[in-house]
Amino acid sequence: MSEVSSLTGRLLVATPALADPNFDRAVVLLLDHDEEGSLGVILNRPTPVGVADILESWAALAGEPGVVFQGGPVSLDSALGVAVVPGEGAGSAALVGDGPLGWRRVHGAIGLVDLEAPPELLAAALGSLRIFAGYAGWGPGQLEDELVEGAWYVVESEPGDVSSPDPSQLWRAVLRRQRNELAMVATYPDDPSLN
Repeated sequence: MSEVSSLTGRLLVATPALADPNFDRAVVLLLDHDEEGSLGVILNRPTPVGVADILESWAALAGEPGVVFQGGPVSLDSALGVAVVPGEGAGSAALVGDGPLGWRRVHGAIGLVDLEAPPELLAAALGSLRIFAGYAGWGPGQLEDELVEGAWYVVESEPGDVSSPDPSQLWRAVLRRQRNELAMVATYPDDPSLN
């Protein structure tokens, strides 16, 4: 990883200038970022489809709202599970190994769930679960180019971002908690022409 500094586990927060409607006010959790490209899920795009409608066995473990989220414009027919395992901070990684069977750490307490595993295997360990249809993907160097163009702010993720009970406010909430000029961007109007 000498040429590309990994942003795995960080959030990409769409800037107001980002013109792609797929990512308007999007908050993307990067699940993988290396010299071969990047993959993430949009945390604030709930759909009207209930988790029980497509993955009934996982519905009881899904956090509120109990719907599938659109993770991004790529492979909308595939599902990804992202979950927080309480007590699985970055500092505890050496003490507890890789976490529960069927869960792979991405960053700190946040990890990917093997949706092929029996849900009861993870039920006691999971603090919150979100199911995503599709993902956001970037080829080698593509995300870096978008960062240079000013399309994204890169900020630290918090475990609560994955399970935000009000995903429609996540973009503002993530910006508001920043301790720099980004906190001011949270007040940017939805439609600047109405200002």
